[in-house]
Amino acid sequence: MFPGKMNPKKMKQMMKQMGMEMEEIEGVEKVVIYTPAGNYVFDDAQVVATTMQGVTTYQLTGEARFEEAVPEIPDDDVALVASQTGATEEAARAALVETRGDIAEAILKLAQQ
Repeated sequence: MFPGKMNPKKMKQMMKQMGMEMEEIEGVEKVVIYTPAGNYVFDDAQVVATTMQGVTTYQLTGEARFEEAVPEIPDDDVALVASQTGATEEAARAALVETRGDIAEAILKLAQQ
């Protein structure tokens, strides 16, 4: 689009004439994108806000790591697994978290111990 090298000041001036503004957000320590399956975590991310025609978009640059979501385990499920296996509620909850909330699999896991 632009042949050769362009002066950054001139580029910024041209963008302003077209109604575009870019600004780096300073001091960003972490950005987290939440999804049902887990979270994408960007440590030391670089974030640039671009405004054009009244709409602001954000560009994110950095290395992401994925943290799998920990399922919410209802207390009723914990009580059921504990009563069926004779395990403590703490052990039942740990087994349910490990099996991602699968009651039958948690019972089988604790029964084999």
